[in-house]
Amino acid sequence: MARPVKILQFGEGNFLRCFIDWMVQKMNDKAAFDGAVQIVQTIGDEYSVPSMLLNEAKGRYHTCLRGFIDGKQVEILEENTATTGVLLASKEWDAIEKVAISDELRFVVSNTTEAGIEYKAGNAATFPAKVAKLLQARAKAGKKGLVFIPCELIEHNGDTLAKYILQYLADWGDAATAKYVKDECTFCSTLVDRIVAGRPDAESAERYAAQLGEKDELLVCGEPFHFFVIEGPDWLESELPLQKAGINVVYTPDMQPYRTRKVRFLNGAHTATIPAGLLDGFEFVDQLVADAKYNKHFRTILFDEIFPTVDLPFDNKKAYAESILERFANPFAHHRLASIALNSVSKWKVRVLPTVLDFYRMYNRLPPALTASLGKLVKFSLTDQIADTAEVAAFFAAKPSVKEVLANEAFWGRDLNEIPGMTELVEAAAR
Repeated sequence: MARPVKILQFGEGNFLRCFIDWMVQKMNDKAAFDGAVQIVQTIGDEYSVPSMLLNEAKGRYHTCLRGFIDGKQVEILEENTATTGVLLASKEWDAIEKVAISDELRFVVSNTTEAGIEYKAGNAATFPAKVAKLLQARAKAGKKGLVFIPCELIEHNGDTLAKYILQYLADWGDAATAKYVKDECTFCSTLVDRIVAGRPDAESAERYAAQLGEKDELLVCGEPFHFFVIEGPDWLESELPLQKAGINVVYTPDMQPYRTRKVRFLNGAHTATIPAGLLDGFEFVDQLVADAKYNKHFRTILFDEIFPTVDLPFDNKKAYAESILERFANPFAHHRLASIALNSVSKWKVRVLPTVLDFYRMYNRLPPALTASLGKLVKFSLTDQIADTAEVAAFFAAKPSVKEVLANEAFWGRDLNEIPGMTELVEAAAR
């Protein structure tokens, strides 16, 4: 018998399938959750390839977790039957709305990239606007409020999503739905932590096909490590039994220390290194860790530059920073630099710039390696390898100078040329 859809998921990408949907499978297997996930593809007028494949497979696929647990090498290949398939927002809105007003639906999860949770006046096609429309239908149907668990890597993602939904409702003059959202719905801010590489290499894919007795084009690979922080109410575990299912989850009234640790150490180290690695011809993260020059670079930014800016106990920071190198060195991850490089300008602002500014405030000087990483990002963005938004790509297509890049307040929120020494250090690294 098909499980009832309890979770509406915006985003069909590898990460959610290897993180949230993997957790739902665990809850079904170990904690009697008995729920399914309905995925929504939010952008595009046609199904993406993963969406088409998921529908053909009726939501069935496999995950492979490869890496180390307690120092021992593991490779865990598992079937996932938690999802029901994909609905296309641009063409199947009635079907999506039907799910949204069902009695069984309780949760909404999402990963629409750092740029996905946004408000654009008059634009009803954004992700928050789509959710606002669904909440209008649910409120009108008199159904129980929903719990939102966004996974986008922005600060206060739950609060921000709620703010933009309410802004759209205000624009539309819908005070009744706004009251429903405030009184009946719960918005949790979150932090997600798992490196998901995506598709396996050809040799591994062939080996997995032999093990499974079939070739799964949807098979997604990630590391065994996972960590989920939810800033939400105490009763959430009773409805979403993550801990009972053995998931490494923390419920907390203040997730900021965890977020700062993860974004600065893990994501910051990625973003501050990948452009240079691509320029030097590397393809995977583990290749960088194995290279003497880049291994030294990682240790410098992790322990000398990021470490002092994170306000957590010494042992806590040290253990996490050391775990980063082990995770980056995972020989099974096959984490492509090109994948991480997507939208690097917005990522550098969120993941690296706060560390640079905090370091400068603490020591009255710039952290040399992190600052130089912006120069490498500029140099990379001026090549035909750039993988960013149309606006960012158009800006760099005009071949701006370093000073013009640093002065772009739309990128950084301020003119970075005003920071003493910044222009010179970035220009030197960009040569």
